Amino acid sequence: MNFESHIPLHIQLKDLLKTEIFDGKHVEKIPSERELMERFTISRSTVREAVSHLVNEGVLKKIHGKGTYITKNKTVHDWLNTLNSFTDTVRNMGMKPGAKLLHAKMIDNFPELKDLLKHSTLFSIARLRTADDQPIAIERHYYNPHLGQQISDYDLNTATIYDVLEKDLNIAIIEAEQTVRCHPISLEDAKLLNLPPNINVLCVERILLGAQGEIIEYYSSLFHPELYMLKLKTKRAVQGVG
Repeated sequence: MNFESHIPLHIQLKDLLKTEIFDGKHVEKIPSERELMERFTISRSTVREAVSHLVNEGVLKKIHGKGTYITKNKTVHDWLNTLNSFTDTVRNMGMKPGAKLLHAKMIDNFPELKDLLKHSTLFSIARLRTADDQPIAIERHYYNPHLGQQISDYDLNTATIYDVLEKDLNIAIIEAEQTVRCHPISLEDAKLLNLPPNINVLCVERILLGAQGEIIEYYSSLFHPELYMLKLKTKRAVQGVG
């Protein structure tokens, strides 16, 4: 713990515990409040606030009279008011992210995206995404041919695409427009996610925008409905007096 840092102590503790859980240092439950207080020389309120954050994120669960346990087979929580990659979202849950490339190829049978991306031929990247080796989502990214070819030069079984865009290709990601809806899943996709056929799943569609408002990417992802949850925090608008 860095007592000189501008980062609040409860956030430092939250991140440290999450890292230790991810690394397997705590397998079933985390140490007691007293043990954490003594280990880091911090107050009970700091410990409780850090643990509360991890409970809200679904990393931990409290069992009355027994302690605070690590959630098994937990649902991945993704906050809609932030723009994070799947890798970062899963890692923030204290889980191990994974990817399996399904295809990276040119396509010309997607006319509804022709006007959006200003190309009749697009580059498509599809990946099966996992958390702790469990299939969670099927992600499909669409780019103009030149950008798609550049991205495909990287190992897409391990690379984080948004890191490739920002850090390697120097493309600024400014904002995104997202749509969330239910969508029927194909037999092939259902098999990949270990789901029964003929059901609806959670579908997120996203348009990624750059510094000049240009469209960088169209993204569509199907999520396992029992293992992925989208969350949004809102505030009530302040009403005028009178």
